[in-house]
Amino acid sequence: MEPGNTSPSISPEQNITKDPGESRMDFENSELIIVNQATVEKLAGGLISHYLPNLQQSKSALQELTQNQLILLDTLEQEIAKFRECHLVLDINMLFTEAKCYYNKLVNIRKEMITLHEKTTKLKRRALKLQQQRRKDEFEREQQREKELERERQLIAKPAKLS
Repeated sequence: MEPGNTSPSISPEQNITKDPGESRMDFENSELIIVNQATVEKLAGGLISHYLPNLQQSKSALQELTQNQLILLDTLEQEIAKFRECHLVLDINMLFTEAKCYYNKLVNIRKEMITLHEKTTKLKRRALKLQQQRRKDEFEREQQREKELERERQLIAKPAKLS
């Protein structure tokens, strides 16, 4: 028997099993150790009873953590949806601002068109008056010329009539 082992050690050449409740275990150094099955079950039970409460606490902690992560994921998805809505609102506000700017440009263009229309109307009236004045002046010159020609005709000596 080795120091530290409580069960007797049997060399690999010996395959003798003393108790049907015992099992054999082979180790690296080719020694065969006989272990009682009841002892194995008690050790396994003790090991399980020692670590099981911690494992159950870890399991419940992991379940709680998983539950919290799911809640966080749902909250995050809601926040992302709100963020997208905010971007849509900002885009809409930007569109309204842009529309207002274009509306102001259209109003200014309309004012310019009205001003240009008024100026062209005034210019047309002036052109019409100038045209009428020119025609009147030409007509008066023509009448003056005719009067002068008539006067010249009257001034030209007429040959005397032979009677």
